[in-house]
Amino acid sequence: MKRIYLIGFMGVGKSTIGKKLARELAYRFIDLDDIFEKKYKIRIDDFFGKYDEELFRKLEHEILTGTFSTDNAVVATGGGTPCFFGAMEKIKQHGTSVYLEMAPSAIAHRLLHAKKKRPLIKDKTGGELNALIAQKLKERSPFYRQAHLSVDALNINITELAGQLKMK
Repeated sequence: MKRIYLIGFMGVGKSTIGKKLARELAYRFIDLDDIFEKKYKIRIDDFFGKYDEELFRKLEHEILTGTFSTDNAVVATGGGTPCFFGAMEKIKQHGTSVYLEMAPSAIAHRLLHAKKKRPLIKDKTGGELNALIAQKLKERSPFYRQAHLSVDALNINITELAGQLKMK
C-alpha cells in the first residue's frame, strides 16, 4: 500500500479525512485542488470563470498522473477527477481507492454552509443544489462505485479505516 486515493463528491470531506488518515498512517497528504491552485496561481472557481471545464479536467488529470510515482501518500482528488480520461482505472492501478459516500441531502447541507465556494454550485438555491447533486451523483456513481473500498463519510472512523487499508 503506497498510495491511497480518496474519491467522492465535493463536500464529503476528502481533504479533511485525507489529512487525518495521512497522519494516522504516517503518510504524506496530497490535495489535487491545492496543487492545481499553487501550480497555476489561480483559484479553481476563478479558473472555471475564466476558462472551460474541459481545460480544467485536462490539467487536473496531469496533476493526478504526477502522483503515481509518489510513495506513502494519501491523495484527495477533486469530485470529478475519477470520471475523465480513464482516471478511475489508473487510480486503481496505482493505489488503493476509497469512495467516501454521503447522502445527497447531507452533501447539500455541507455545501450550502461551507466557507469555500465551489464553481459547480455557484448561485444555486437549496432546491437547485439538491437537483444538481442528484444529477451529478447519477453521472459519477458508476466511477465512484469502482473504488476498492466504500465508506460512510459521515460516520467514518479513521483508525478503523487505516487498519482496513493496511490489510489491502
